Amino acid sequence: MEQTSHPRIYVERTLAIIKPDAIHRAEEIQYTILKTGFIILQKRNVQLSPEQCSDFYADQYGKLFFPNLTAFMSSGPIMALTLARDNAVAHWKSIIGPASSTKARETHPECLRAKYGTSDLKNALHGSESFHAAVREIKFMFPNSVIEPFPSRESTEEYLSRYVNPVLQCGLTELCKEKPLNPCIWLADWLIKNNPNSPQICDGVIVEEQE
Repeated sequence: MEQTSHPRIYVERTLAIIKPDAIHRAEEIQYTILKTGFIILQKRNVQLSPEQCSDFYADQYGKLFFPNLTAFMSSGPIMALTLARDNAVAHWKSIIGPASSTKARETHPECLRAKYGTSDLKNALHGSESFHAAVREIKFMFPNSVIEPFPSRESTEEYLSRYVNPVLQCGLTELCKEKPLNPCIWLADWLIKNNPNSPQICDGVIVEEQE
């Protein structure tokens, strides 16, 4: 019998930046972000120094546009946002469009850079290029962030086998015995009451240890 493999959905994070040229449109950009399925996990308004911009764009160092880029990015306030959803990096890149706002208006007129950007340099928005770039950039903008690596299939299956399946099996057995009118609600209540990770608090008399 052929097994059907189900796609695994990962909640990924990416960094978005609303740049100085589009900061006055931040509210409507955030509305678009939420409307397209993202959750905004973190948000901060900040004005970076030229030195901080140089550090952030260190991978672009040596390119002809680098001085203009750091001057522009430090010219006014920006808004940095950590976004989350499945396939977040690729999805955000597709929404903001090509780096050149001029090209974006020709090839992707519905994208955000076509709508809010004014030139190749002033292109309104930033998005991480890859998962690893997102980790570095989120750490840069939000130093206290903790980004956990994806669990492997083996570790996920081991966790389910050890911690989830035994409790669920026990709950389903009790469900069959009870035969409640609303089985889903009954099972949900049972799982809450029998969650092995919940602290076991005993109501009643406190028994002091005798020496």
